[in-house]
Amino acid sequence: MGEELENMKKIGVLTSGGDAPGMNAAIRAVVRTAIYKGMKVYGIRRGFQGLMHGDIDQMDAASVGEILHRGGTILNTARAEAFKTEEGIQKALTVLKVFGIEGLVVIGGDGSFRGARDLSQRGFPTIGIPGTIDNDIVCTEVTIGFDTAVNTVLEAINKIRDTVASHERTNIIEVMGRHSGEIAIATAIAGGAEGIIIPEVPVDIDLLCKRIIEGRNRGKTSSIIILAEGAGKAMELEEIIEKRTGMETRATVLGYLQRGGSPSAADIILASRMGYHAVELLENNIGNRVVISKNNKIMDEDINKALAMPSKFNEELFELAMVLSI
Repeated sequence: MGEELENMKKIGVLTSGGDAPGMNAAIRAVVRTAIYKGMKVYGIRRGFQGLMHGDIDQMDAASVGEILHRGGTILNTARAEAFKTEEGIQKALTVLKVFGIEGLVVIGGDGSFRGARDLSQRGFPTIGIPGTIDNDIVCTEVTIGFDTAVNTVLEAINKIRDTVASHERTNIIEVMGRHSGEIAIATAIAGGAEGIIIPEVPVDIDLLCKRIIEGRNRGKTSSIIILAEGAGKAMELEEIIEKRTGMETRATVLGYLQRGGSPSAADIILASRMGYHAVELLENNIGNRVVISKNNKIMDEDINKALAMPSKFNEELFELAMVLSI
């Protein structure tokens, strides 16, 4: 039998891609779990860009004090086109070796996981933690930041509805989701929307307008339509709906408002559990994994298998949103 590998002593953590509420809670969990287990932990600023340039500092328990309820990421994030090249990857591996870092936790979305996979394929143990408001990482039931984003959008919907009702209008609210309708579906149900348009399902404008007219005929004087950004532009849809229904229509694009704010309790707890699990994996020299949540249990999946999973959306919830929007 071969000799057992010693447990890791030095690990790094970075955030990459779009920021999401709860990322700081994940960073905090990684740092404090590592310290609790007698490991040294290094924070890498500006994602893979910072990794290639050695923008790295050792962190201690105080480094992550008072960050639990802050939105965004204290480690910052940046695009890193150079990291997609072999030269960039090798540069990053050299930096990791110079700092003596033996394993890495990458918090982010699909693009971040591809970077983590590229390092793992070259023999460097890397763990991915899903942090994205879009909830579009198929291997996990929920991603860090999604719950907060939904509640942020819901708060905006409730405020907009007051004005919409006062002026007897239709209002189209454009939410984030270039390829995913997860935020749109959840907020349509929770916000009592009268219509929903998402990238996964072809939109039938005539049917949507018919529903608005039928609602008006029943005495409904205002309507809220939730539009995922990947399914069209709110400003363009505004003109079409107003012309076909005869109802005054306005568009509201929420934009980056959805990324900000303090994370919800659900996101803080999820991020903390995932950060803890990631460190446990690296402590035991396990890499090439993605931390996931299934049936409220934290587990992990092979990163290559996770990236190869075909995208899907919750048809049951979408059907519920459509039924309740009549």
